[in-house]
Amino acid sequence: MFKGSNVALVTPFKNDKLDEDTYIKLINFHLENRTNGLVPAGTTGESPTLSHKEHERVIELCINEAKGKIPVIAGTGSNSTEEAISLTKHAEQAGANGALVVTPYYNKPTQEGLYQHYKALNDNCGIPIIIYNIPGRSVIDMSVDTMTRLFELKNIVGVKDATGDLNRVDQQKSKMGEEFIQLTGEDGNALEFNKRGGVGCISVTANVAPILCSNMQKFSKSNLENEIKEAERIDALLQPLHKSLFIESNPSPVKYAAKLLGLCDDAVRLPLVKVMDITKREVKKSLISANLINE
Repeated sequence: MFKGSNVALVTPFKNDKLDEDTYIKLINFHLENRTNGLVPAGTTGESPTLSHKEHERVIELCINEAKGKIPVIAGTGSNSTEEAISLTKHAEQAGANGALVVTPYYNKPTQEGLYQHYKALNDNCGIPIIIYNIPGRSVIDMSVDTMTRLFELKNIVGVKDATGDLNRVDQQKSKMGEEFIQLTGEDGNALEFNKRGGVGCISVTANVAPILCSNMQKFSKSNLENEIKEAERIDALLQPLHKSLFIESNPSPVKYAAKLLGLCDDAVRLPLVKVMDITKREVKKSLISANLINE
């Protein structure tokens, strides 16, 4: 169910309020442009600065607009286990196909604490759960052994791996087999990640290049030499864009890119700010190089 190009949706704002009309248009843009899955209310969706009501609304709107055409993996993580359970239960009741749950950040649980956090989610919710392992933001790194223990539970189905360590793909596949869903959280390594056994990406770049990201994913899993070469061509084409979208803190650069494409405004909530002029130039240049806008 969870594979290919899954967009980590930005959350558009207007006058510092959720811009529902633009958000609905964004979702339909992805439905029309081959995106394989929608991931609302994640880091790219600015979940840390959404109120609980807004967080739930963003997920509900996404599910309602997707209408079951492609999977919705709702961002429901928190560094409070009780809060993560509450958000995940809401997503389940709203009709999400899965939940993306980040490892608890800031309070630095042990590996046993991580296990108990996800076990509590498993025991209290009935929705497929994808572990989001991103030590660069959460400061903790879930070990392969802990992940293997969690995969024995009925609702833990896979990982969004944002460690940047491609050896993890091999290690996790060796321990848990091909049934364990491995999605990369790093656009830049998506091709190699799939070659090693991954099945897709939860993508920032797909916000602005959905067809290219979807095609790269599809062709990367092909057995045909010409299609593999096409995946490699698209991957090379997108590398400057991947890099430019992380010159400053995500999602400020991708929101600026989306603005250039006429998809949404580039407004972000404090403590994030709009990108500097030097970043704007790099983002624009990378969109031109990917043939997404004209000079």
